[in-house]
Parts: sequence; C-alpha cells; structure tokens
Amino acid sequence: MKKLENYEQILNKIKEEKYFLLYVSMNNCSICQIDMPKVEKIFNEQNFTAYYIEGSEIPEAVGQLSLFSVPVVILFYEGKEIHRQAKIIDFEELNYRMEQICENVINKITI
Repeated sequence: MKKLENYEQILNKIKEEKYFLLYVSMNNCSICQIDMPKVEKIFNEQNFTAYYIEGSEIPEAVGQLSLFSVPVVILFYEGKEIHRQAKIIDFEELNYRMEQICENVINKITI
C-alpha cells in the first residue's frame, strides 16, 4: 500500500485510476494499526490498487472527504466514491464490494 502525502495526490488518483482503495488512519490509532494488515490481505488477494494516508498529516483531506473517525476505508470507481466504512470495518463486506468492482471491470473488458 503506497502512502499519499497530500490532498492533491488523492485528487489525482481519483481522476487517473479506474478503481482503488483509500485507507485512512491516524498515528495514535491502535485499531488502525490492527486493521491495516487485514485490509492489505484483502486487496492483495483481489489484486486491487490501494493507497493510505495519515489523516493528521493531511487535514485538508480530512475535511474534504468528511473523515470523522478512523480507520476509514473508501473504494473509488471511475472517479466516484462507491463504498465507505468507518470505525468498524466489516471485512467480508469490503471483500464483497471489491469483488463487485473487479467483476464489473472484467465484464466491461469482455463486452
């Protein structure tokens, strides 16, 4: 998972990437540290592009993305946020949503 350093990088990824996962954490969040490897396992299995930010380092992103608690997982597809989980991450639901995106991409390619 690659770290994004500023809000402009996030906006560029939203414009440039077909789909990706954004993981938001804070330095002093123990749950964030516990959940991050679990999220990494899922996106690695799905061959999904993923990035993360430290919310305390990019306050503009916190405001612009309405990040009120951490950890947060946001799935973007074709420039839009299509799924968000905050505070308590349902890993089965996250995996399911990522599978949906991957299937949709494959179906568009084969049509």
